[in-house]
Amino acid sequence: MNTPRPNFTAPPQGRLVIWGAAVLLALYAGILLFASYDPALLGQLWFLPGIGGLAAVIANTSGTGGGVVFVPVFNGLREHGVMALDPLRVTAASMAIQCFGMTIGGLRWTDRLLHQPDAAADTAGVAGAGYVRVRPRDFALVIGAVLAFALPAMLAMQRLTMVDGQMILLGYKIFSIFLGLALIITTWTINHKRAERARLEKVDLLILMLIAIPGGALTALFSVGVGELVALYLFIRHYPVLLCTGTACVISSISVLVSIVWHIEMDTVAWEIVLLAGPGAVLGAFLARPIALWLGAKRLKTLDGTWIVLSAVYLIVLNWVF
Repeated sequence: MNTPRPNFTAPPQGRLVIWGAAVLLALYAGILLFASYDPALLGQLWFLPGIGGLAAVIANTSGTGGGVVFVPVFNGLREHGVMALDPLRVTAASMAIQCFGMTIGGLRWTDRLLHQPDAAADTAGVAGAGYVRVRPRDFALVIGAVLAFALPAMLAMQRLTMVDGQMILLGYKIFSIFLGLALIITTWTINHKRAERARLEKVDLLILMLIAIPGGALTALFSVGVGELVALYLFIRHYPVLLCTGTACVISSISVLVSIVWHIEMDTVAWEIVLLAGPGAVLGAFLARPIALWLGAKRLKTLDGTWIVLSAVYLIVLNWVF
């Protein structure tokens, strides 16, 4: 006689986010108490909470990097003699901020996974007549498979020094432009009237594992990469927003949490930026999920593709001009 397996009981809705916020609050207190920072400099950086919030909304709505929001900010700080951040410290600051924003965002999407509406629900802008539930197994498979390859590549890249980061960034952004255009085109052509995929296909899992290796290396260099590639690929393959954006946010969160350890050891983190932008990123990440669900799949994918293309072009022009 087979003994029935006990049913998994999800924690009450919102509980994951509360637990995560409590841990992040403790980490923030640790930074205040033990990190090295200049209190006088905090007053000159008063605008960073808003910047952190905007970047987190973009990142956690689409699953892609909001780091381009910080590029002109860091350039302005350098030009006005406030802070001179070299590329390594820019990456460290971005990663540290994402440790707050992407973690809350990832927990918000995971909470959504555990408390999905019924497939027949018709919630305006959220479910709709064609709502497709995401299987927790698929969600976990994507995250586990990608991280298994991305984390070793990321940690190895952090310890390589003979790398032309500018040339890699240029190639990556050119590639991102093609991916962004492909996302927009497929959204309004072959995927326009098709139902979203209900199950993760084996070929997509294999491709995601291949994507994870360069994605992890790019994340080590620029603080974004693997989450962006995962989200774009799954969007193009026409999976539900929850699977595309949710897994990308969780993958990005775990990646930066692991990666920031090396930057702390190397003392490359500008804690003044993190202390101000971190809380803003938490708020932006908290608001991102309902914004994404309100937009709906087609509008979100269109905005996501447009953001990828425009931000990539901006960074290429910025690199060429300066």
